[in-house]
Amino acid sequence: MKYIKKVAKPISLTKWNNNLGSKILPWKKFKKSVKNDVFEALLCEQGYICCYCGASITRNECHIEHLKPKSIYPQLTYEYTNLMVSCQGEDQKQPRVPVHCGHIKDNWYDEHLMVSPLELTCIDFFKYPASGEIQPTDEPAKKAAAETTIENLALNISKLQNMRRLAIDAALLATDGLTEAEIQLLAQGYEKLDANGQHTPFCAAISYFFKNYF
Repeated sequence: MKYIKKVAKPISLTKWNNNLGSKILPWKKFKKSVKNDVFEALLCEQGYICCYCGASITRNECHIEHLKPKSIYPQLTYEYTNLMVSCQGEDQKQPRVPVHCGHIKDNWYDEHLMVSPLELTCIDFFKYPASGEIQPTDEPAKKAAAETTIENLALNISKLQNMRRLAIDAALLATDGLTEAEIQLLAQGYEKLDANGQHTPFCAAISYFFKNYF
């Protein structure tokens, strides 16, 4: 999981919310053009990776995710600071199998036991060994939240383990002949956007691995 720094919301969303006033329209009534603006803003903000697992996503491979579920917090339905993009498309009734991240999270939210990618220190809750697993930190104050989040978002299913392992293995190929100091600089590079404004898929896992296993 990588920290998402929220930036300015689209102007069209501001106008939408101003026009709504105190009204709360169902999500299915969200104006398509404004929704598309929100999609693009969120994708750019996240560097085109899923807010939870870190897999690569495009506009057709993701859905707008409400950190605090709109069914429980309707007043936050169109609040930009509550919105992210998660993988597996927009079809909530028949999401791709195996289901994980935003679709399996569904209406779950616990402010004490959910690690949010909007939290600056979210990466500190997890460990990423070469096997591709995501493990909870050993820090007692963070461990319960990490375990609960991994379980409720299905972040440790074999599909995601395999994808993380392959990403780490591919990144390791670039370390051949590098010094330890150079590898640490490479790890820092994985935390940044590339020239196309995109993050490397599973960059949090790769960066953690380089920083902790070299």
